[in-house]
Amino acid sequence: MGLTRTQMETPMRNSISRRKLLAGTGAVLAGAAFSTRVMAAAPPPEAVTPALIEAAKKEGKVIYYTSTDLPVAEKLAKAFEAKYLGIAVRVERTGAERLFQRIGQEYSSNIHAVDIVNSSDAAHFIVWKRDGILAPYVPEDVAKFYPAEHKDPDGQFASFRIWLSIIAYNINLVKAGDAPKSLPICSIPNGRARSSRRTRATAAPS
Repeated sequence: MGLTRTQMETPMRNSISRRKLLAGTGAVLAGAAFSTRVMAAAPPPEAVTPALIEAAKKEGKVIYYTSTDLPVAEKLAKAFEAKYLGIAVRVERTGAERLFQRIGQEYSSNIHAVDIVNSSDAAHFIVWKRDGILAPYVPEDVAKFYPAEHKDPDGQFASFRIWLSIIAYNINLVKAGDAPKSLPICSIPNGRARSSRRTRATAAPS
Protein backbone atom coordinates (compact mmCIF):
# COMPACT_ATOMS: atom_id res chain seq x y z
CA MET A 1 0.00 0.00 0.00
CA GLY A 2 1.38 3.41 -0.80
CA LEU A 3 1.07 6.80 -2.38
CA THR A 4 2.79 7.94 -5.53
CA ARG A 5 6.06 9.82 -5.56
CA THR A 6 4.28 12.53 -7.51
CA GLN A 7 1.87 13.05 -4.63
CA MET A 8 4.74 13.43 -2.23
CA GLU A 9 6.27 16.12 -4.40
CA THR A 10 3.13 18.25 -4.82
CA PRO A 11 2.32 21.31 -2.72
CA MET A 12 -0.15 19.09 -0.85
CA ARG A 13 2.59 16.83 0.44
CA ASN A 14 2.25 18.18 3.97
CA SER A 15 -1.56 18.05 3.97
CA ILE A 16 -4.08 15.22 4.06
CA SER A 17 -5.45 13.76 0.85
CA ARG A 18 -8.20 11.40 -0.24
CA ARG A 19 -5.52 8.81 -1.00
CA LYS A 20 -4.53 8.66 2.65
CA LEU A 21 -8.15 8.51 3.70
CA LEU A 22 -8.86 5.55 1.48
CA ALA A 23 -5.73 3.81 2.65
CA GLY A 24 -6.57 4.37 6.28
CA THR A 25 -10.10 2.98 6.28
CA GLY A 26 -9.26 -0.67 6.07
CA ALA A 27 -10.06 -0.73 2.37
CA VAL A 28 -6.48 -1.79 1.99
CA LEU A 29 -6.77 -3.36 -1.38
CA ALA A 30 -3.69 -5.43 -1.48
CA GLY A 31 -3.07 -9.07 -2.01
CA ALA A 32 -0.78 -11.89 -1.16
CA ALA A 33 2.30 -11.84 0.97
CA PHE A 34 5.53 -11.38 -0.95
CA SER A 35 8.79 -9.66 -0.25
CA THR A 36 10.74 -6.86 -1.88
CA ARG A 37 14.06 -5.27 -1.11
CA VAL A 38 13.87 -3.07 1.96
CA MET A 39 14.67 0.49 0.90
CA ALA A 40 13.86 2.48 4.05
CA ALA A 41 11.97 2.17 7.30
CA ALA A 42 8.19 2.39 7.01
CA PRO A 43 6.64 5.64 8.23
CA PRO A 44 4.71 5.68 11.51
CA PRO A 45 1.08 4.51 11.26
CA GLU A 46 -1.68 7.06 10.80
CA ALA A 47 -5.27 6.94 12.03
CA VAL A 48 -8.42 8.20 10.29
CA THR A 49 -9.18 11.51 12.00
CA PRO A 50 -11.93 14.12 11.50
CA ALA A 51 -9.34 16.43 9.96
CA LEU A 52 -8.34 13.71 7.51
CA ILE A 53 -11.97 13.13 6.51
CA GLU A 54 -12.68 16.83 6.02
CA ALA A 55 -9.58 17.28 3.89
CA ALA A 56 -10.55 14.29 1.75
CA LYS A 57 -14.05 15.70 1.26
CA LYS A 58 -12.51 18.79 -0.28
CA GLU A 59 -10.95 16.61 -2.97
CA GLY A 60 -14.26 14.82 -3.34
CA LYS A 61 -13.44 11.70 -5.35
CA VAL A 62 -11.33 8.55 -5.23
CA ILE A 63 -10.26 6.85 -8.47
CA TYR A 64 -9.98 3.10 -7.91
CA TYR A 65 -8.30 0.86 -10.55
CA THR A 66 -8.93 -2.81 -9.87
CA SER A 67 -8.80 -6.34 -11.25
CA THR A 68 -11.24 -7.49 -8.55
CA ASP A 69 -14.59 -8.83 -9.77
CA LEU A 70 -16.75 -5.83 -10.58
CA PRO A 71 -19.59 -6.65 -8.11
CA VAL A 72 -17.04 -6.92 -5.29
CA ALA A 73 -15.31 -3.69 -6.26
CA GLU A 74 -18.62 -1.85 -6.48
CA LYS A 75 -19.67 -3.11 -3.04
CA LEU A 76 -16.42 -1.84 -1.58
CA ALA A 77 -16.95 1.52 -3.25
CA LYS A 78 -20.53 1.83 -2.01
CA ALA A 79 -19.54 0.84 1.54
CA PHE A 80 -16.86 3.52 1.52
CA GLU A 81 -19.23 6.15 0.16
CA ALA A 82 -21.82 5.26 2.80
CA LYS A 83 -19.28 5.61 5.60
CA TYR A 84 -17.69 8.79 4.26
CA LEU A 85 -20.49 10.88 2.83
CA GLY A 86 -19.38 13.40 0.28
CA ILE A 87 -16.47 11.33 -1.05
CA ALA A 88 -17.29 9.48 -4.27
CA VAL A 89 -15.45 6.38 -5.50
CA ARG A 90 -15.09 5.81 -9.24
CA VAL A 91 -14.36 2.16 -10.03
CA GLU A 92 -12.27 1.39 -13.12
CA ARG A 93 -12.29 -2.39 -13.53
CA THR A 94 -10.14 -4.32 -15.99
CA GLY A 95 -7.81 -7.31 -16.12
CA ALA A 96 -4.55 -7.23 -14.19
CA GLU A 97 -2.29 -7.06 -17.24
CA ARG A 98 -4.32 -4.30 -18.89
CA LEU A 99 -4.34 -2.44 -15.60
CA PHE A 100 -0.56 -2.75 -15.35
CA GLN A 101 -0.12 -1.51 -18.91
CA ARG A 102 -2.54 1.36 -18.38
CA ILE A 103 -0.74 2.68 -15.33
CA GLY A 104 2.60 2.37 -17.10
CA GLN A 105 1.32 4.30 -20.10
CA GLU A 106 -0.31 6.96 -17.95
CA TYR A 107 2.78 7.57 -15.85
CA SER A 108 5.02 7.68 -18.90
CA SER A 109 2.71 10.46 -20.16
CA ASN A 110 2.77 12.22 -16.79
CA ILE A 111 -0.87 11.34 -16.15
CA HIS A 112 -1.57 10.55 -12.49
CA ALA A 113 -5.25 9.68 -12.43
CA VAL A 114 -5.38 6.61 -10.19
CA ASP A 115 -5.62 6.95 -6.40
CA ILE A 116 -5.67 3.30 -5.39
CA VAL A 117 -4.94 0.17 -7.38
CA ASN A 118 -5.66 -3.52 -6.93
CA SER A 119 -3.96 -6.16 -9.05
CA SER A 120 -4.22 -9.93 -9.00
CA ASP A 121 -0.53 -10.14 -9.93
CA ALA A 122 1.70 -9.49 -6.93
CA ALA A 123 4.70 -8.89 -9.21
CA HIS A 124 3.13 -5.63 -10.37
CA PHE A 125 3.75 -4.09 -6.97
CA ILE A 126 7.39 -5.07 -7.05
CA VAL A 127 7.75 -3.20 -10.35
CA TRP A 128 5.76 -0.18 -9.18
CA LYS A 129 7.83 0.03 -6.03
CA ARG A 130 11.06 -0.29 -8.00
CA ASP A 131 9.97 2.44 -10.40
CA GLY A 132 9.03 4.84 -7.61
CA ILE A 133 5.32 4.89 -8.43
CA LEU A 134 4.35 4.01 -4.86
CA ALA A 135 5.12 6.09 -1.81
CA PRO A 136 4.99 4.88 1.80
CA TYR A 137 1.88 5.14 3.96
CA VAL A 138 0.86 2.84 6.82
CA PRO A 139 -2.79 2.79 7.96
CA GLU A 140 -3.24 2.30 11.68
CA ASP A 141 -5.13 -0.98 11.28
CA VAL A 142 -2.38 -2.43 9.10
CA ALA A 143 0.21 -1.62 11.75
CA LYS A 144 -1.95 -3.16 14.49
CA PHE A 145 -3.32 -6.29 12.88
CA TYR A 146 -1.23 -7.33 9.88
CA PRO A 147 1.61 -9.84 10.33
CA ALA A 148 4.94 -8.83 8.84
CA GLU A 149 4.65 -11.19 5.87
CA HIS A 150 1.46 -9.44 4.74
CA LYS A 151 2.84 -5.93 4.45
CA ASP A 152 5.71 -4.28 2.65
CA PRO A 153 8.56 -3.39 5.06
CA ASP A 154 8.70 0.08 3.49
CA GLY A 155 4.97 0.62 4.02
CA GLN A 156 4.08 0.80 0.33
CA PHE A 157 1.44 -1.94 0.14
CA ALA A 158 -0.31 -4.55 2.29
CA SER A 159 -2.44 -7.67 1.84
CA PHE A 160 -6.11 -7.52 1.00
CA ARG A 161 -7.11 -11.03 -0.04
CA ILE A 162 -5.45 -14.38 -0.64
CA TRP A 163 -6.81 -17.23 -2.73
CA LEU A 164 -5.97 -20.82 -1.92
CA SER A 165 -3.93 -23.20 -4.06
CA ILE A 166 -5.35 -26.71 -4.08
CA ILE A 167 -4.45 -30.12 -5.49
CA ALA A 168 -7.20 -32.28 -6.99
CA TYR A 169 -7.05 -35.84 -8.25
CA ASN A 170 -9.37 -38.32 -9.93
CA ILE A 171 -10.27 -41.02 -7.39
CA ASN A 172 -11.07 -43.37 -10.26
CA LEU A 173 -7.51 -43.14 -11.56
CA VAL A 174 -5.41 -42.51 -8.47
CA LYS A 175 -5.48 -44.74 -5.39
CA ALA A 176 -5.82 -43.07 -2.02
CA GLY A 177 -2.29 -44.13 -1.09
CA ASP A 178 -0.94 -42.46 -4.22
CA ALA A 179 -2.90 -39.25 -3.75
CA PRO A 180 -0.77 -36.09 -4.00
CA LYS A 181 0.11 -34.56 -0.67
CA SER A 182 2.35 -31.74 -1.86
CA LEU A 183 3.68 -29.96 -4.93
CA PRO A 184 5.18 -30.68 -7.38
CA ILE A 185 2.71 -33.18 -8.76
CA CYS A 186 5.07 -34.43 -11.46
CA SER A 187 6.08 -37.22 -9.10
CA ILE A 188 2.56 -38.67 -9.19
CA PRO A 189 2.45 -41.90 -11.30
CA ASN A 190 1.30 -41.29 -14.87
CA GLY A 191 0.74 -37.62 -14.16
CA ARG A 192 -2.85 -38.29 -13.19
CA ALA A 193 -3.05 -35.59 -10.59
CA ARG A 194 -3.80 -32.01 -11.49
CA SER A 195 -3.06 -28.86 -9.58
CA SER A 196 -5.43 -25.93 -9.42
CA ARG A 197 -3.89 -22.63 -8.43
CA ARG A 198 -5.69 -19.36 -7.98
CA THR A 199 -3.72 -16.18 -8.33
CA ARG A 200 -3.27 -13.82 -5.42
CA ALA A 201 -4.50 -10.27 -5.50
CA THR A 202 -2.72 -7.10 -4.43
CA ALA A 203 -3.28 -3.38 -4.46
CA ALA A 204 -2.02 0.01 -3.35
CA PRO A 205 -2.97 3.68 -3.61
CA SER A 206 -1.24 5.32 -6.55
